[in-house]
This record gives sequence, structure tokens and C-alpha cells, in this order.
Amino acid sequence: MTAYLITSVSVVGAAPTDLLIRDGVVAEVGPGLSAPDATVIDGTGLVALPGLVDLHTHLREPGREDAETVESGSRAAALGGYTAVCAMANTSPVADTAGVVEQVWRLGREAGLVDVQPIGAVTVGLAGERLAELGAMADSAARVRIFSDDGHCVADPKLMRRALEYVKAFDGIVAQHAEEPRLTEGAQMHEGEVSTRLGLIGWPAVAEEAIIARDVLLAEHVGSRLHVCHVSTAGSVEVLRHAKARGVRVTAEVTPHHLLLTDERAETYDPVFKVNPPLRTAADVAALRTALADGVLDVIATDHAPHAVEDKECEWAYARPGMLGLETALSIALDVLGPQWDLIAERMSRAPARIAGLTGHGVDPAPGVPANLTLIDPAARRTIEPAELASRSRNTPYARMTLPGRIVATFLRGEPTVLDGKAIK
Repeated sequence: MTAYLITSVSVVGAAPTDLLIRDGVVAEVGPGLSAPDATVIDGTGLVALPGLVDLHTHLREPGREDAETVESGSRAAALGGYTAVCAMANTSPVADTAGVVEQVWRLGREAGLVDVQPIGAVTVGLAGERLAELGAMADSAARVRIFSDDGHCVADPKLMRRALEYVKAFDGIVAQHAEEPRLTEGAQMHEGEVSTRLGLIGWPAVAEEAIIARDVLLAEHVGSRLHVCHVSTAGSVEVLRHAKARGVRVTAEVTPHHLLLTDERAETYDPVFKVNPPLRTAADVAALRTALADGVLDVIATDHAPHAVEDKECEWAYARPGMLGLETALSIALDVLGPQWDLIAERMSRAPARIAGLTGHGVDPAPGVPANLTLIDPAARRTIEPAELASRSRNTPYARMTLPGRIVATFLRGEPTVLDGKAIK
């Protein structure tokens, strides 16, 4: 295994130092290091962060390899600075059995670009009618600990309670897509002034907030762990703030696009801006940013949702919801938060690794820890060109936008997956 000496690099925003990677771990950190056998990387002006961890990725395999594969999604993740991703269950077949989650896990190991941790479905076929094989998935080689019907809400409160009770036995988590389906039937975008002006059926904020309120009460009653996916409204933030103050075991994520974009983007009728939950108002964006800074929202998660051309380049009403996110998430975080490196490391690496229980990830570079890390050039700016992205899909909402930051290198257990901004394989 090649050793790497990264010189004059800022570790999570601290004063420049040297960092030696050897035998899969960070061997030494300190100024003036020497290692004649090591490949030297000039880290001047670069920031070293613990490898990013995404709690919410759609890799589409098995079933929709035309939109993404585990390998192509893993490459996109590595190029975005990630060393681990959690793959959602809405594949075809659905990841609701030990066999399917083990298939996804093995495909991730074969790709070898990031650690792929499958998320199991809560209900059989995501149908919301009966619990999937939660115990079998937890005991499988994939060791599933997070379960979600993402894309669908576990709307039945009795079923949600049973799921929370079941996963408590092995300290698992139910990750809820908070959407009361009876309030969003036919919805095309956020319900508000813009939807009224455009004549599109609205997705009211209360449809999200009502489910979160119900589920934090259920989690409190059961004493189990709840995670709320892609929080998008100011009202949801307040529900979560109150629940956390009471000691409910709830964590929550926000996506880069909900931190940056608003429902006014729908005025173009460009389906690239169609997403679920929908883009909300500027007031919601401001509330989400505040909640991210003060810890009510624990994690930035991409909800990377690749779609084939025919599913996105069509009329708004027929387009599938979802956006790419893996290769741009860190740039959006830097744009929104500025160079608050400790906060970025916490929200994009440490906290998601803790929630998912990913040992060896989310640990700041220090002697003896696994060398899962990324190097970013914060002074660089890049214009996003969809055709240059590693994903098999092109549905990025940031096309031709100029964003701060460039991933220079990513290391997974000491092996580079990205060097000089390019994927190794």
C-alpha cells in the first residue's frame, strides 16, 4: 500500500500541518514530517475533512441501472468527497429482504470507491401494509440498521409504532419520509403564492409537519430512534426543536437544495426543479439554515435522486421528482455556511456516521484513525456542467451555476479514490 504525505494542509480549518497516511491509517500529524517512501501531495491552501457520509442516497441498482448503478453512484460520491453512503431501499426489486440488501452491499464492496451501507425498507414493497423482514436484514451480511420507505410515508400510525418497537431490539432507526398522503394527492409543488399563480396543485407544509409531530410522539412513547428525512419547512423545525428539548430520540436531515433553492424556481416549469418534498419559500430556507447551525437539524444529506432522461425531460406534471446531489453537496454547504469547517465536518461527516453506526467514518484525521478523509480547495470555483458529472443521469438543479470549492482528493482507508480532482477508477 502506497504511503502519502500531505504537506501544509489545514485539518478541519486549523493551522497548516503535515499529515502522513500509511497502511490505511493516519500514521502521523504534525509540522515538518518526513517520509522518503511516501508520495507527496502539496496541501497548501487545502482543507482536510473527515470523509463525508451521506445518510440518504438513491443508487437505483437493482432495477434502474439506466439512471444509476452502485458503481457510478459510488464514483459520484467519491468525487464529492464522500467515503460512505447509505443507499435507499426504493430499488426494483425493493430492498425489503436480506437477499436484496446483501446484493447492494456486495456491489458496493466490488466497486470499492465508498462504503455502501444499504437501508432496508420498513414495509414489504414500500406498500405500507405489513412490515418487511427487518430482523433478517439486520442479521444479514449488510448489517442493516436504518429502515425507510423513502419516497413513501409510513402513513399508518399503528404500523409505524410496530416498526419503532421492532427496531428498538437492535438499536435500529426508522427514517421517515414525512408526508401525509391524503393532503398531497396530485400535488406538484409547494402550496403557496407561487403555486396559486402558476395554477399547480400545492403540497402544503402541514402535510410534512403533521407526520413529524405524530412520529416524535410515537418515538417518545416507544423509546425508540426516529430519523426524519429531508426536512423542508419552518414548522417542521419547530416541531423537532420541541421534541429534542423533551429528550425524544429523534434526528433529522436537510438537503442541499432545500438550503439554497426556493419554490420560485418552479416559475420556469423546468422539471429539474421538481422534487419531493418540494422546494419551499425563502422563509423556510432561512429557518432551515438557522436550525442547521444550532443543531435542531443534525445532518446535511443529499437525497441524491438520479433519473433517466425520459423521466425528467418531459412536462412538469409527468416528470419524476428528484435531483442529483453527491458531487455538489459540499460546495452548497460551503456556499450556505461559509468556511465553518468544524460545523461542516459535524453535519456532513461526524453526525451522519454516528447516526448510521459506521465505525471508522466521521473521525477527524488524527494519529491511528482510519484514513477516511477528503481534501478540498476552498478558494477554487467551478461551473457545474451536467455532462461532466460522474452520475449516469444529468438532472442537476445547479447546471451552469458557479459554486465554491473543489474536491482535490478523497481517501478510503488510505487508498485514494480521487486524486487531483479525478476518480482513480
